[in-house]
Amino acid sequence: MTTGHVLVVDDEPDIRRLIQEILEDENFTVSTAENAEQARQSFKQGNIDLVLLDIWMPDTDGISLLKEWSDNGGLTTPVIMMSGHGNIETAVEATRLGAYDFIEKPVSMGKLMITVERAMESRKLLEENIRLKQHLEDTVDFIGKSTVIEKLRQEAEQVASHDTPVLLTGEAGSGNSAIARLIHQNSMRKQDPFIEISPTASSEDAAVKIFGSE
Repeated sequence: MTTGHVLVVDDEPDIRRLIQEILEDENFTVSTAENAEQARQSFKQGNIDLVLLDIWMPDTDGISLLKEWSDNGGLTTPVIMMSGHGNIETAVEATRLGAYDFIEKPVSMGKLMITVERAMESRKLLEENIRLKQHLEDTVDFIGKSTVIEKLRQEAEQVASHDTPVLLTGEAGSGNSAIARLIHQNSMRKQDPFIEISPTASSEDAAVKIFGSE
């Protein structure tokens, strides 16, 4: 069973080979890149769990590549920076851009594995937090067990069983959004995203929210 997929980016073949062998011995799947362009292509595939990124490379340096990834939507994949000529300013800049950690070359096997394991655990916690947040956002419940509340639940579930448009009316704060979520949660479309649009939004803004933008 693999432990995760790691991308090793370094222009030195011996370094790439050494790190690859160490990680593969620990059941990681390892991809390698000798320059920024190869790293971009591998990262774009979207199945990378962790990146080990050298700072000093001939085409695009690691800090610039890290900034590029960060500017393109933030870093959800942990990146560990590597350098044999590191300094405090470089480490601070890498951290500011979202790097998980910074290790010096020559790479110590013990330091490498400790840092990699911590980064992978951090990624798992982040993914779990995202799933939990999504679950809480999608879970709907009403406080109370009165006859009115129970009837409201039953009616919402009954409406949800029919694949038909539904119009809910009522004053602000009366629970329209909660009812809409309950219907969605019990409908055949529950696996699709629930999109909430303010009635004050322009038609152009609403279209962007629903369909996205180029």
